[in-house]
Amino acid sequence: MPNLIESSLRAAAEGLVALVAACNRLRLPGTEHPFVVGVHAPMREELTLRDLPVTGTIPAGLDGRYLKMGANPARPTTRGHDWFLGDGMVHGLRIADGEALWYRNRWIGSRAASAALGRAAAPGPRRGDDTVNTNVVEIGGGTFAVVEAGSYPVALSEDLETQRYDPFGSTLAGSFSGHPHRDPETGETHAIAYDGRVWDSVRHVVVSSAGRVVRDVSISVEHGPCIHDCAITARFVVVLDLPVTFSMRAVLAGHRFPFRWNPAHGARIGLLPRHGTAADIVWCAVEPCFVFHVANAYDDADGRVVLDVVAYERVFASAGGGLDTPGRLERWIADPATKRVDRRVIDPAAQEFPRIDERRFGRPHRYVYAGSVPANGNTQLVGATQIYKHDLATGERHVHEFGADRVPGEFVFVPEGPEAGEDEGWLVGLVVDTAGDTTDFTILDARAVEAPPVATVRLGHRIPPGFHGNWFPNQRDR
Repeated sequence: MPNLIESSLRAAAEGLVALVAACNRLRLPGTEHPFVVGVHAPMREELTLRDLPVTGTIPAGLDGRYLKMGANPARPTTRGHDWFLGDGMVHGLRIADGEALWYRNRWIGSRAASAALGRAAAPGPRRGDDTVNTNVVEIGGGTFAVVEAGSYPVALSEDLETQRYDPFGSTLAGSFSGHPHRDPETGETHAIAYDGRVWDSVRHVVVSSAGRVVRDVSISVEHGPCIHDCAITARFVVVLDLPVTFSMRAVLAGHRFPFRWNPAHGARIGLLPRHGTAADIVWCAVEPCFVFHVANAYDDADGRVVLDVVAYERVFASAGGGLDTPGRLERWIADPATKRVDRRVIDPAAQEFPRIDERRFGRPHRYVYAGSVPANGNTQLVGATQIYKHDLATGERHVHEFGADRVPGEFVFVPEGPEAGEDEGWLVGLVVDTAGDTTDFTILDARAVEAPPVATVRLGHRIPPGFHGNWFPNQRDR
């Protein structure tokens, strides 16, 4: 009976909060959100394009799919909208035998998106808000669209035509993450999962190479922190407990994105032994800042943890949210003996989406690839026309300049083959031509990143920059 009473009281409280938020939402500005106009304007139809035009020569070793996710609202947005909360859309490009065989884009079949499109929602069990819009990853040999803080993942077929909400064969007990990381040594996928309705704990979730949850450890926190990414080393899972937390004030004001900068929340990095309990975690203090994305982490010879991150001094500090300052590439060294984190700037230039050769996840790496972002916070990404390659051994930064009006998204590294060395391969991603309203899938030689593209695949429409993408090699190449 106490559980029934508690559930009833919680439902009543949530209903009251929702009513106040809805009333206050009417007071918010009615202008279009900056991330649904211009370069970010949503696509309005699903396309299937075949035999796409190619400039240059696609390397014979590229055999697979490039998949990317982003928020693409199916309905016109309303007051209080936020970029991170729009309906998900997955884009896919199939490459084989030097040809671009097809491109497809499909909305993720959430209840809201499907209702707006007038069709049945994707099958499978639901958990709360079923919007999934952040990333597309391989887990246990399957392709999954994922999101943090809410919905179960969505399993996607090879051609993106079939979708199903799938909590890893009913083994996932709660929310998941938009940034799980696969350990190349074990094949396990690690995630730090949080839930916007649970403010006092987050979870370390491990999914086996067979696609089943084999570990789910609760970690105590305060204030409901937003944890977008995590990292792994050979010894630890790295938990980023930083001062962006759930804000009831933002919710009551009518904003749909419920997280804000919280100066009362201490910044710390948790080092959780890979097979330990929450009691074994070592918390290392760090200056207040925020990290969306980690390039990689590893253990050094002195027992410390080295992390390469894009760090922001402050984000979401204003009443309406938003990025207050651009991020910069930093190296953090977390020492479990002193319980402190030392920060060093690798590159002060404004940048995001740091990536590495993912065969190095959890192990020492030499190269980090990242994309430029406007230093002035321009939401239309004006001037963000470069991809960076950081050589951490020499301190050099190599730059590929795409040219005026050309905005690259996140580029990912694809090795030439299983035995290729670090940096022996290609960087692939989408580049939007904002003047022509078209998009190129672009292939760069990672060893000569300044050089012209090896090949481009022209798409005669604009794909919004969106969030994250990955390369999925053909099964026979693994």
